[in-house]
Amino acid sequence: MSDEDKDSKTENPTAKRMTEAAEKGNLPVSREVPLFASILAFYVFLVFFLPSSVARIGETLKDLFEQPDQWRLENSPDVVSLSAHLGWAVAAFLVPAMLLFIIFGLASSFAQNMPSMVLERVRPQMSRISPVKGFTRIYSVPGFVEFGKSIFKILIVSLIMYFTLRGEYFASLDAMFSDPQVIFVKLSSIVSKMVIVVMLSTGVLAAVDVIWTRYHWYQQLKMTKQEVKDEYKQAQGDPIVKSRQRSVARDRARRRMINNVPRATLVIANPTHYAVALRYVREESDAPVVVAKGQDLIALKIREIAESNGIPVFEDPPLARSMFAQVSVDSVIPPAFYKAVAELVHRVYASRSLKKRTR
Repeated sequence: MSDEDKDSKTENPTAKRMTEAAEKGNLPVSREVPLFASILAFYVFLVFFLPSSVARIGETLKDLFEQPDQWRLENSPDVVSLSAHLGWAVAAFLVPAMLLFIIFGLASSFAQNMPSMVLERVRPQMSRISPVKGFTRIYSVPGFVEFGKSIFKILIVSLIMYFTLRGEYFASLDAMFSDPQVIFVKLSSIVSKMVIVVMLSTGVLAAVDVIWTRYHWYQQLKMTKQEVKDEYKQAQGDPIVKSRQRSVARDRARRRMINNVPRATLVIANPTHYAVALRYVREESDAPVVVAKGQDLIALKIREIAESNGIPVFEDPPLARSMFAQVSVDSVIPPAFYKAVAELVHRVYASRSLKKRTR
């Protein structure tokens, strides 16, 4: 990525951008966390399992060397029996360590990111074997960070371990001439101190590396203003196209509504500003239905069509304004308007009956 590209990426990554990166396997992963988990697993094994495991395997070896008569090697079954006996002893020693390393290793991975199947990560790519790309990866900011972490692990851990263990030097030499059990206890104490020093140092390094890894991942996903606009257009659609679609939809709904006016039973109007066309047929619905409504020019158009089709128009400004604001097209009027509308419907049916009698 060039400096110009980095400077132009000023916008925070969107949720969609981060989701797509996760689907491609691009997630912040610290390499120091599994290392810290491995050292922690070894320390747990050293403190809680190693003494008893060493005691058991020591008893096995002691029995083997002190009573060799009971382990004759005269034929192949004898060899198999001895091998199985030693194998079980070694397995009892190694299995707890293996299980601890597996459990702590999986926990370190799950703590950073939940596992997922990403085929993109195993797809062959020429950039992975390109010398130029490899040189770029080595001599980049992440490469220098990895180099700095290696220097820290070598120098700092060595210095801390030196100052921690320099007092044990002569005690270790004296232990070499002591009883074997004393040697083991002394050696275990020294190893424990070494592991604690390494574990604490690696823990600090892992915590810093987690922060750095997530920060670097977030910076890599930053977007330019144009990328944010393009993503918004993809998610929401082009604003101009969407506006045009809404306009077309409104025009179609308006034409359909105007075409329904001839089916109306009556129209309630506020002389020029509002008009609401109602249809009431007992066989169709229990209450009047709004088939059309409009404001200003549309209101005048509704009145014009109603008058040309002989549909009665009643001027009632408060009722027209209220119904226009509260009732949508193709909906039954609320009970609050029943009384006022019923009077108008009654007048329409009375007028129709009178016309029939006069004929």
